[in-house]
Amino acid sequence: MKGTFVLAQMASEGFPEANLEKAKQAVPQARERYHADVVIFPEYFMSYFPAGTAPEIQLATRQPLNGPFVTEMCKLAKENHVWLVFGMNETVEDPNDPRQYNTVVVTGADGEIVSVYRKTHLYDAFGYKESDIYKPGDRLFEPIDTPFGKLGLFVCYEVRFPEVARYQRSRGADIILMPTAWAVGKLKSLHFRALITARAIENTVYMLACDQCDGKSIGESVAVDPMGVPIASGGEGECFLVAYVDTDRVEKVRAKLPAYKDRRPELYTI
Repeated sequence: MKGTFVLAQMASEGFPEANLEKAKQAVPQARERYHADVVIFPEYFMSYFPAGTAPEIQLATRQPLNGPFVTEMCKLAKENHVWLVFGMNETVEDPNDPRQYNTVVVTGADGEIVSVYRKTHLYDAFGYKESDIYKPGDRLFEPIDTPFGKLGLFVCYEVRFPEVARYQRSRGADIILMPTAWAVGKLKSLHFRALITARAIENTVYMLACDQCDGKSIGESVAVDPMGVPIASGGEGECFLVAYVDTDRVEKVRAKLPAYKDRRPELYTI
């Protein structure tokens, strides 16, 4: 199976309406210019405020899955006959809970929601505490069958947990998507590329990471094939990255690098 994946590396604003307008420009362009089958947007794409913004301001933009942002994104997918993957700030079920979910939505080309994932491993590291205003999800993403291969998914910080990627591979993923908002900092670029490449090689999967690029995040989105070879990479500004994915490549790599098959799980726990 083959597919054209376009990573829309963008700088999101705090207010969903502005980011929706950016999507309305980006999706038709990705479809027309690159014949995109799938367009991937970053983590927090719906609403992304600078660090230090008051929690009440950030939480004021959260929406449910049937809210205007997701509804319009689904419409956009249908109008352009393209799959969409995007981050959003989702309202939690308990009205008394002051937090929100860090959620990724996957829509099909028919405009219907195919899957929803709520980030499970929150970024409480490097002096940041995501859990202050985000509630963690309670289950990992279950890979989904698509016309382009079986898609797995996790979000940003979760690339630092090999068990999360291994779970995707154990459930049959050929391609793992990673919407992200990878914070700027010393050695962060090194960690970003090294971890993504490692997850691709050890699981013999494509890894496609789409990042924010607003000065708070590094940009540098990247697509890596199952041998760890970069097939598309971006700089620090807004751009489209085009990754041509072929699951025949996955099968060929797994035939000569059967590391997953050669595991001996009776000797260790994961």
